[in-house]
Amino acid sequence: MSASKTVFVLVHGGWHNRSAWNRVTPLLEAGGFEAMTLDLPGAGVHATAPASLDRVPFDPVAFATEPSPSAGVTQDQRTQAVVALVKEAASRGRVVLVGHSAGGMTISAVAEQVPTLLHAVVYLAGFMVPTGMTLLEMLRHETLSSALAPRLFVGNPAIIGATRIHPGSTDHAYRSLLKASFYHDVPEADFTHAASQLHCDESNAGALAPSAVTQGRFGTVPRHYIRCTQDCAIPLAGQDHMMAAMDAAIGGKTTPHTLESSHSPFLSQPAALARILAGIPSLARRGTPAQQVPT
Repeated sequence: MSASKTVFVLVHGGWHNRSAWNRVTPLLEAGGFEAMTLDLPGAGVHATAPASLDRVPFDPVAFATEPSPSAGVTQDQRTQAVVALVKEAASRGRVVLVGHSAGGMTISAVAEQVPTLLHAVVYLAGFMVPTGMTLLEMLRHETLSSALAPRLFVGNPAIIGATRIHPGSTDHAYRSLLKASFYHDVPEADFTHAASQLHCDESNAGALAPSAVTQGRFGTVPRHYIRCTQDCAIPLAGQDHMMAAMDAAIGGKTTPHTLESSHSPFLSQPAALARILAGIPSLARRGTPAQQVPT
């Protein structure tokens, strides 16, 4: 392993896939880093759409009630997929593990499993949830009450087995809400392309699996949080609450960074995001709590 080389492992968020990072990875590579991505189980090339999605004419009732083909995807499957990628990355250099949005639950689980393989973990407007709490419980916290994303949900997740959205909807109000939730500072053409890459279903397992992080393992990995101040999917108050809650539960200090962006700076501000990421390897020091630095 090269001690001086940094490899970024980038984990996408809910309903997204590895293509979310397409504008960031070349910028990191141009800066002398490596960048590795994957489609999580149930996402991207591993996603299967409900049959009702393509029914003509479209039947909204069927779409809102059909059991999800992704219902069996577990959080452990996603964790192990990223652990495997981290192990590969660790053979090349020091690993910085980055998770966007719901991907934060996966990077926390990975950091708990293989803390010695990680130089740092980075949450990009991500769910950073203390021990014993689930993503769904955190989403219901008062600091996230203004989140727009839950208004996109279609049907009853308990019946479907997944949290379903309709990214290909032609309904103007729904598409406007989708853009406002995730991409409000992204040009219309880029939004149209991004929406075409989303899959419908996120297995409930990720939202219902309690965080199992511990001070002795997860707590030894320097952690960073990139705050997105204009985020309408995970409001800034919720982001700050999660940092404070994790610091209180685990100890140490999460290092904050700030972007004046929506939930998707990898599309709206890829260069600014890449600059923040590029600076993190020099800030992270294993074995000591991360210190707050200005951004």
